[in-house]
Amino acid sequence: MLHPRLILLLLVSWLTAGTCVGQDQSLRLWYTKPAEKWTDALPLGNGRLGAMVFGGVEQERIQFNEGTLWTGRPRAYARPGAAQYLPQIRQLLAAGKQAEAEALAAQHFMGQQDHEETYKAEQAAWLRQAQAVTVAQATVASNTWKPLTLNMPNGWESAGLGLEGMDGVVWFKTTFELPAAWAGKTLTLSLGRIRDADVTFVNGQQVGTDEGISKKRRYQVPAAVLRPGRNELAIQVINYYDKGGLIGVKEKQPVFVVYSEGADPATGVPLNPAWQFWVQDDKPPLFPSYQASYQPFGDVLLDFAQTGAVTYYQRQLDISSAMALTHYKQNGVAFIREYFASAPRNAIVSRLSAGENGRISLNARLQSPHKNQKIYRLDDHTLALAVQVRDGVLRGVSYLRVKTKGGKVTVTDNQIQIVGADEATLYLTAATNFKNYQDVSADPEKLAAQALRNVSGKSYEALEKEHVRDYQALFNTYSVDLGHTPNERLPTDERIKQFSPTADPALLALYQQYGRYLMISSSRQGGPAANLQGLWNESLTPSWGSKYTTNINLEMNYWPADLLNLSACAAPLYQLINEAAQAGQVTAKEHYNARGWVLHHNTDIWRGTAPINASNHGIWVTGGAWLSQHIWERYQFTHDRDFLRQQYPIMKQAATFFVDFLVKDPRTNWLISTPSNSPEHGGLVAGPTMDHQLIRELFRNTAAAAQVLGTDADFRQTLQEKASQLAPNQIGKHGQLQEWLEDKDDPADTHRHVSHLWGVFPGTDITWNDPQLMQAARTSLTQRGDEGTGWSLAWKVNLWARFKDGDHALRILEKLLSPADNATGSEQGGVYRNLFDAHPPFQIDGNFGGAAGMGEMLLQSHAGYLDLLPALPTAWPTGEVRGLRARGGFVVSLKWQQGKLQQVEIQSEAGQECVVKYGGKELRFTTKKGKVYKLTGDLKLN
Repeated sequence: MLHPRLILLLLVSWLTAGTCVGQDQSLRLWYTKPAEKWTDALPLGNGRLGAMVFGGVEQERIQFNEGTLWTGRPRAYARPGAAQYLPQIRQLLAAGKQAEAEALAAQHFMGQQDHEETYKAEQAAWLRQAQAVTVAQATVASNTWKPLTLNMPNGWESAGLGLEGMDGVVWFKTTFELPAAWAGKTLTLSLGRIRDADVTFVNGQQVGTDEGISKKRRYQVPAAVLRPGRNELAIQVINYYDKGGLIGVKEKQPVFVVYSEGADPATGVPLNPAWQFWVQDDKPPLFPSYQASYQPFGDVLLDFAQTGAVTYYQRQLDISSAMALTHYKQNGVAFIREYFASAPRNAIVSRLSAGENGRISLNARLQSPHKNQKIYRLDDHTLALAVQVRDGVLRGVSYLRVKTKGGKVTVTDNQIQIVGADEATLYLTAATNFKNYQDVSADPEKLAAQALRNVSGKSYEALEKEHVRDYQALFNTYSVDLGHTPNERLPTDERIKQFSPTADPALLALYQQYGRYLMISSSRQGGPAANLQGLWNESLTPSWGSKYTTNINLEMNYWPADLLNLSACAAPLYQLINEAAQAGQVTAKEHYNARGWVLHHNTDIWRGTAPINASNHGIWVTGGAWLSQHIWERYQFTHDRDFLRQQYPIMKQAATFFVDFLVKDPRTNWLISTPSNSPEHGGLVAGPTMDHQLIRELFRNTAAAAQVLGTDADFRQTLQEKASQLAPNQIGKHGQLQEWLEDKDDPADTHRHVSHLWGVFPGTDITWNDPQLMQAARTSLTQRGDEGTGWSLAWKVNLWARFKDGDHALRILEKLLSPADNATGSEQGGVYRNLFDAHPPFQIDGNFGGAAGMGEMLLQSHAGYLDLLPALPTAWPTGEVRGLRARGGFVVSLKWQQGKLQQVEIQSEAGQECVVKYGGKELRFTTKKGKVYKLTGDLKLN
């Protein structure tokens, strides 16, 4: 018999064919066709397991991750003896010799890379072998040449060629026709950028070779090499690591063309689009890596036996219950699939139902992009997948179990076959051998089996009820209503296309709540912290390793945690901070001969803290200072002294590092941070403004924490003295807040980072107590412009909120919700169809930063009082928000109409004095812990 819930859902759907399935639409993403690419799919997660549900009809794909599957291994990251070069680097910077300082630091000061000791010899031997293959040998027909359409801007790994995660040597070949009028002329062959190296041949003759991903290949082809009519082009591409291939160019200029030397490339002849490729070698030596990369685990593929036309198709994600749903009719029969990721049971659960008994027939398979994998039958109802990462010590096991009502189940070593079932429930578990950043002795088979036992004995209904109760305990602590319009009834992808703040204010409310949904789904007690992509990643070579970038991105991930009433979700962040603090003590000693701990601009699951990548941006010393701010902020929001007492040593040791590290600038006698960097901008320098803001705030916060705890009186005094000696914020010749010690800012510079504005947000080093500095900071933000990558836009939303310019903040939000997918096929900052933030590519920080920015527009508490509706835009004339948290231990609810505050409700959770400001009025009153206080719009207590 058909489940009553299914009957109701389908009935409502068919009666309202053009709209989303029944109930409240304000907390649903929904679509009228399956996902075409990964950023169309809908995310589920329980803080450990993540899944992307595509909603296909003939084939369903559920791509999944396990949060501890990374490359790499426990190892030493700091470079022994680096500190001996610190004085010389500082001297060079003081003398204005930046290039020399960067060169010395690159040679002796960067962290250790995995495989660096053996790589050069191994690479040389491998290259000799690869280059021994001639173009004639490569292009013979007996090699396995495969056709392709050349479209690999993100490397051959994501081009659908079966080369996921592959490094090595690949040949590409095609042809071009030589116009008769060009006979006897030298041509230019434009290939754009190639990763990493290439050797290019025309008609068997080498015409060029180069190396470097930023170089645009344009090779001269001598007339003597050319033939009348058809000419053969062959390119040997050598990829050492990360992404490989003919990646073209981002600029709008012709590539994959030949043209007469000196002529306009637009007049060129395009290369034949019928390319072919042949993999010569896929086993290069492991490339030296500073840090590890987050990895995908695999896919569940469901191949359905049904065929025929599909009607009433819809897929959706209900973020009020963290449930995904796909339903449609095929050959007159209704089909529905339900999905959720259970945190209590650490499993992904899916139920498949139909409008008639016996209609569920499918083959369920597991697959993985990892080459080292094994798929096998575990028992009569369970299929298993075992994987081992290529470059590292971690391995994982996943179990897929099926339970049916009726029908027949057959499990082989490569699939689960279900025939004629009334209903099927699938349970997916996964685990790795990761125990902690120093220990990989866990038993994944045991862990995955235990999780499977935990779900197998429960009915689907019981598991769903438990899941919803667990999820809503977090999600239902907050609500927001910004108004409603007819656009709210459109599919989500259409809403994004048509979005404007006035046409669809509810999309902004959904966007903010979606940020909270993503936080609950990607960051839970006992799991890893949310990384650059939260919990979701399909690539073996994700952008920036999908790790933890600590010069903005990791911190932005957790901006909404306290403000938007999800403090419990930040537990993994504090575990990361504690582990990084342990590892960072070694880096502090080896690189700076200092006490305490230091963290540079990235870390990974193994808690690397040393400088990485390049000396012009990798030597940035204030990651520990920024993360320590989160500890103090948590105390400010909760007044949890036990938490502060536990975490205070982390703050103290971060501050101790800077007590040792800071040096006096001989020109000004100020204490400065050197060497360092204003994140990813301006190279290696002495005295970047952001550093001094971070360190000053760290000193003040640590001293305040010590006073709260009644400890370290002498150390408090030291910190207060050092804070007063730090280089101050300075106003430059353009009226701007200086980014560096020197007044050298370019007012035309629109760099994505706005690091010197950290003191405005998320810091409190610059507030309205100093209007002149606030104006200078505002000038800097105006000069940076309103464009940016996804996370950069999100930061600007928060900054404009702190400047109390709600309309400008909303203009940035509008850009943040612009479609990331252009009509041309390229991508831009904004959101994908599933509301994932686009850097591009996908980075989750913009989702979290944008959600926090909306909260800052409605309530601020960093200045010692509750500032109500400080940046309310005119496009939000009426609205209501419940459950915002404020410093001082308050939970605040607000209601406004026609742009004016109407009602305020404040719950005191710490019994602190409460100061409220709105519309030029101020109210100050004492509170009792647990009591709720109601105020009118003109700040009178009811």
